[in-house]
Amino acid sequence: MDRKKIVFLAEIAILAALVLLLSFTPLGYLRIGPLSLSLLMIPVAIGAVVMGPLAGAILGCLFGLTSFAQCFMGDFLGGILVAANPFFAFVVCVVSRTLAGLLCGLVFKAFKGSQKVGPVLVANLSASLLNTVLFLGLLALLYFNLSFTPEQAQALQANSTIGLVILTATSINAPIELALCGVVGTAVSKAVLKLNATRTL
Repeated sequence: MDRKKIVFLAEIAILAALVLLLSFTPLGYLRIGPLSLSLLMIPVAIGAVVMGPLAGAILGCLFGLTSFAQCFMGDFLGGILVAANPFFAFVVCVVSRTLAGLLCGLVFKAFKGSQKVGPVLVANLSASLLNTVLFLGLLALLYFNLSFTPEQAQALQANSTIGLVILTATSINAPIELALCGVVGTAVSKAVLKLNATRTL
């Protein structure tokens, strides 16, 4: 196994461990309103920028699997989605995050004209935006006719349909995730890219 593959496997293993660590601690899924605010797109974005679309897809899939697992571990909305249709819940949680990681890597490749902060920032911001658009888009598409009981609606701080949940996530959770991914993801991605560049000298 050549040195490049060893570095790739080592870096993806570190980021995968970080995804798993965050996912099973309160830092990974912070409950704000009806949906959880997640920091897990940050290591996914870093992997996609530093190692490419394949790594982004792998880490995104891992993020999605931990998100799907949350549906069985006390996440209120996730439990409702699984009860309504477990396959759709899997698609919403896993497919959206896998695609977000893959597309983030492709965005970075498309904008990678230089190693300045521009392409890295754009890619990290796109990761958060893609995660939000794909997750909420699939949620709206697959669960458009889902209605909540009065008790569920009260717990979710929503009305009887999924629409207010999506609106709340868009107005509250999404901007916070975007800012964190833009700042933290960009800083770490730049540092790792610089470190990798020095290794090749």
